[in-house]
Amino acid sequence: MKKLIDIFPVFFQNILISFYNSYLYRVRHSGKYELYKRYYTFFQAKSGGEVALEAKQRLYSFLEKANTQSNWYKNKGLNISAYPVLEKNTVIENLLEIATISEKQAVISLTGGTTGASMKVFYTKENTQERHALLDFFRSQYGYKLGNKCAWFSGKNIVTEKNLRKGICYRDDYINKIRFFSTFHITENNFDVYWAAFCKFAPEFIVGFPSSVYELCSMAAARGLKLENTVKAFFPTAETLLPIHREVIGSVLGCKIADQYASSEGAPFILECPQGGLHIHPLTGVFEVVDENMQPAREGEILVTSFTTEGTPLIRYRIGDRIKLAPEDAKCACGSCFPLVEKIEGRSTDYILSPTHGKVNLGNISNSTKGVEGIIQFQIIQKEQDLVEVLVVPTEAFILKEQHKFIAALTERLGEKMQINLRVVNEIPKEKSGKFRIVKNLLK
Repeated sequence: MKKLIDIFPVFFQNILISFYNSYLYRVRHSGKYELYKRYYTFFQAKSGGEVALEAKQRLYSFLEKANTQSNWYKNKGLNISAYPVLEKNTVIENLLEIATISEKQAVISLTGGTTGASMKVFYTKENTQERHALLDFFRSQYGYKLGNKCAWFSGKNIVTEKNLRKGICYRDDYINKIRFFSTFHITENNFDVYWAAFCKFAPEFIVGFPSSVYELCSMAAARGLKLENTVKAFFPTAETLLPIHREVIGSVLGCKIADQYASSEGAPFILECPQGGLHIHPLTGVFEVVDENMQPAREGEILVTSFTTEGTPLIRYRIGDRIKLAPEDAKCACGSCFPLVEKIEGRSTDYILSPTHGKVNLGNISNSTKGVEGIIQFQIIQKEQDLVEVLVVPTEAFILKEQHKFIAALTERLGEKMQINLRVVNEIPKEKSGKFRIVKNLLK
């Protein structure tokens, strides 16, 4: 599709994108899509007992299909705890054995490969319809429906330097009123182009990478700018939403931020309710939280079993993310019986290994900017046991005093034995997926 689009002028590219996107929506919204929207609406208000019974039946049905339709899981049984942990490399190397359908029958999903090799999984059409039905139901709680003006920031490398010189940093879906912004070119030099296009479009909703939206908002905040139109909600995807993201995006755009957790592979869902609670949706699958010894824990890495991965059954899949569960007696103001998560901690591989403090995770490192003025973006890279390089994209406010505060905050987290080399840069490269990584541990 991209090669075909690149041949045409921007206006015709937008026409092609509009029709192709509409085709995708027809596929996703056909079949059992409406049935699943009613399904999730129905169970939203049900009691804990009713939801638990339905979740148990869904797990039983999912395991039964895997046992009878997948060569990999044939006759493995219906006790999920008896299944071995499924590693990413195992899926990559044995996809056709695990899958229950052929590639020709499948809706194919590719992971971004941010922390390693990209992975392919097969969805059934019904799985895709169910996942989109739940996402649309979730977003509808914040007023969203297809056709509202929506700015989308995801890993689509859709513009060129020539486009940027002409003031174009996006492509448009005219039919569905979606503006796709490139996440690869948000820099200080291109800020005016992005901000003008963003403000002129005046989106009602925003979807996409929180790091990209934060980067744009951080530059705007440094210039004393705020969006004049009203954005109703921002729906982060594909990355961990950090407290600094909430603070800066909320202040510049003045919108609600509705976090969610899922994955390209097909993890179950964690969704933020309008009252701010992060809820595991028990009808989408099973989350098992485990410690470093793979024993049950309240905080740690997650093994996921998603009911919407019937095309490639992922059972106790080690997805590489971490969460912290809320206390068992925690209640949400929304009244939902769905289990609560205290925080989504992100990739289990996003940590710096300190000689004195052990593993220092992403959330702890990201908090080092609190109280420090003038940082638009930073990245910490570890190539040696006792040395990290810290790249900072600054504003004029990042004076020597602020630099010392930032280094002191990092030292507090990483320990006195860690050497910190701070380097001010104009921009920090994105990953091939278009995402931005704060932490890059190259020791592994």
